[in-house]
Amino acid sequence: MSNRRDFIKTAGLASLGASIWGCTANNGTPDAYSLDHIRESSLKQHRQTFNMCGYAAPKIDTVRIACIGVGARGTVTLRRIRHIANIDIKAVCDVRTSHAEGGKKLLEGVFSPDVYTGVDDWKKICERNDIDLVYINTPWDMHVPMALFAMEHGKHVAVEVPAAQTVDECWQLVETSERTRMHCMMLENCCYGFFEMLTINMARQGFFGDLIHVEGAYIHDNFNSLFNKDGRWDLWRLKANRRTGNLYPTHGIGPVCQALGVNRGDKLDYLVSLSSADFSFEPKLKELAATDPDFKQFLNDSFRGNLNTTSIRTTKGRSMMIQHDFSSPRPYSRIHLISGTKGTAQEYPLPGRIALGHEWMTEDEIKEIEAQYTPEIIKHVGKMYSEVGEQDHGDYMSMIVNWRLIDCLRNGLPLDQDVYDAALWSVIIPLSVWSVANKSAPIDIPDFTCGKWQTNKEFDLTLNGGGTTKII
Repeated sequence: MSNRRDFIKTAGLASLGASIWGCTANNGTPDAYSLDHIRESSLKQHRQTFNMCGYAAPKIDTVRIACIGVGARGTVTLRRIRHIANIDIKAVCDVRTSHAEGGKKLLEGVFSPDVYTGVDDWKKICERNDIDLVYINTPWDMHVPMALFAMEHGKHVAVEVPAAQTVDECWQLVETSERTRMHCMMLENCCYGFFEMLTINMARQGFFGDLIHVEGAYIHDNFNSLFNKDGRWDLWRLKANRRTGNLYPTHGIGPVCQALGVNRGDKLDYLVSLSSADFSFEPKLKELAATDPDFKQFLNDSFRGNLNTTSIRTTKGRSMMIQHDFSSPRPYSRIHLISGTKGTAQEYPLPGRIALGHEWMTEDEIKEIEAQYTPEIIKHVGKMYSEVGEQDHGDYMSMIVNWRLIDCLRNGLPLDQDVYDAALWSVIIPLSVWSVANKSAPIDIPDFTCGKWQTNKEFDLTLNGGGTTKII
């Protein structure tokens, strides 16, 4: 069980390597990424002190927000949330002064946030008494130290994906959220895709019968962005790819876990993981290092294989396949396959399709299904979204995940994605690394609910008690 001393140690170590937000190779723990430690930490027993699944925090009429990290993702986050009513953005923070000031300028005429640029200023933000919610849009290794510190200081947390990098970190998030009763939500926007939400509701209503198998993925040819020194602070994401496994599982696994009712009626039991060799990083780095000395530091490093495939079995005997490929020239895909005893649905690589046999339904038949099973949340937000126009709201999935979080906080509702989901979907990273390194050997997946998955209720797809927050 994490204790206060462990937390203080973690928070203190977070300030190391401050020139890059404290982003170190192992997050301050010498053996955090070692294979033996992954195995040992996955087997540790824990005790739940408070169940955050279904927990409704006290209502907050106007949600006061701070944003830590105003890079690529942080900037688009500000663009979206500034259009949500009943919020007040009080502070923006980035170690790059130009980015922090740019965030403030983006909000001109709507909010007037304080600007923080010091390497430890994110702690000052968390210590303020006039902030309810902290958005974390920093490099991955800083997600957990910042989230822990924020919750310890009475702030709810919205953290970008993935929420954590190690098994220990996943448990730290869970135990700190339970002890402080502060929400820690990972902003997994793909759970709010139109087809994803449609099929989650269909699965709940028994349309597919008993679910047998699901698939999800994040296949996205965005390889060249890893080498963009201007766009990637200190090339942090390139450095993160020096492990081999599924390093970005949450877009694929989140929606299918919700369809299966994982953490709320079923749990993930164990996984096996396989990665291809690296066919892209080594030649790319050799090419770049020939003319740019900044890349010579990577020439002796090994990087993850192009494609990772992770297979998972649930306690109820359902199977799951999750894939990740960020470095091959392939069309974008999240797969999103739901297969049951009565029917099937799949969204990629073609538009969403549904079948009740061996042939896909016609477009007209699918429209009838959509009319019957589209959740109330999607209808409600879609209507507001169309009324105000797309403007700079960006993709509707990201708009909905932010709107839904604010609406739940304002109305005192449980979150659709709680800290157990954040931990479970993120823990696939270290477990897949261990399995790949051990010739695809199976490894047990921790139960972050400590057995409460058997009685936890599914999150609400309706607007009961909520829906009062406007998009403006």
